[in-house]
Amino acid sequence: MDFNVKKLASDAGVFFTRAVQFTEEKLGQAEKTELDAHLENLIARADCTKNWTEKILRQTEILLQPNPSARIEEFFYEKLDRKIPSRTTNGELLGQYMLEAAKDFGPGTPYGSTLITVGEYQKKLGGAEREFLQSSAVSFLTPLRNFLEGDWRTISKERRLLENRRLDLDVCKTRLKKAKLAEAKAAAAPDFQETRPRNYVLSASASALWSEEVDKAEHELRVAQTEFDRQAEVTRLLLEGISSTHVNHLRCLREFVEAQTVYYAQCQQFMQELQKELSRFPNAFAVNPSTSGLSVGSSPISSSSGAPLGTSSPHRPTISSNALEPGTLKIEEVQPPATGTRKAKVLYDYDAADTSELSLLADELITVYTVPGMDPDWLIGERGNQKGKVPVTYLELLS
Repeated sequence: MDFNVKKLASDAGVFFTRAVQFTEEKLGQAEKTELDAHLENLIARADCTKNWTEKILRQTEILLQPNPSARIEEFFYEKLDRKIPSRTTNGELLGQYMLEAAKDFGPGTPYGSTLITVGEYQKKLGGAEREFLQSSAVSFLTPLRNFLEGDWRTISKERRLLENRRLDLDVCKTRLKKAKLAEAKAAAAPDFQETRPRNYVLSASASALWSEEVDKAEHELRVAQTEFDRQAEVTRLLLEGISSTHVNHLRCLREFVEAQTVYYAQCQQFMQELQKELSRFPNAFAVNPSTSGLSVGSSPISSSSGAPLGTSSPHRPTISSNALEPGTLKIEEVQPPATGTRKAKVLYDYDAADTSELSLLADELITVYTVPGMDPDWLIGERGNQKGKVPVTYLELLS
């Protein structure tokens, strides 16, 4: 190993003088060379770009991969320059579980066949999500990460070098200032008395020495100024490249939005297709009469359909022609069955469309039951002496 003691000592001396200059500047005991306003604005703009790029990159990673453990795993794969293994999305995993459950429940049962249909579409949604994640990583995350790990590191390196050149320049300015003060003091101090010729010779010699020191300090200042100006120009050119970075990031952002648009459009298409598939089996959501607490022969009531999610009022159900068999029974003639009545909590206000329906108020409790031939979307509701048809989707069945 080539160990140069002189170079090491020289570097240590430069570091020490820079540290002294920096400390004196912070304490207000030394002058500091200020950068020009244009360069200061470029530096501030670059810092702003770096800070916001880091935040956008970090939050986008969280959006695309909420699992922190998975993000850490991907980080290590990238640092090791290895290919990230393919990971099953949550939608694909859910679809697989539904398909396996359908095998156990029986694919011929209403629940089993519905699980198969929903599971297949969940896997489609998961596949669309996988494509979206891959596309976003390539078109958006990678360019942002390349800027932070490539261009920004180069800019930071040149900025540190510029700061060192500025410190060297200020050290030279301070040294020249001190040399000129010493030279002036030596020139004003000579003693011209004939009885003391030796002092005069010494003073003249000191003045000459300080004059040489001033010349040397001026030369070092010119060199330091040249190096500082050169480094300032290099740094300025790099910082002006931030504008090109913004243009590149704008293009990447558009591609990211395009990928989102395609992904959500696919999701909407799959869900619409799934709704059409499920609408072909309107009775697939009915529970087994033996477990519903209703008498045999009556239409089953789905407690799950009676507790809709969300806070907004559901759509009014369509009144079927066979909601209550016309011509055979009138609403006032309907009697509750001996078994099968249930309590229900009203979730939303409901205004009766005609005299055969019962108006409802949110949070009230009513008694409900069904009669043979009724549409499964409707029940007979009773509140005191009032009776009428009520929509199932407005109710939460309690017992």
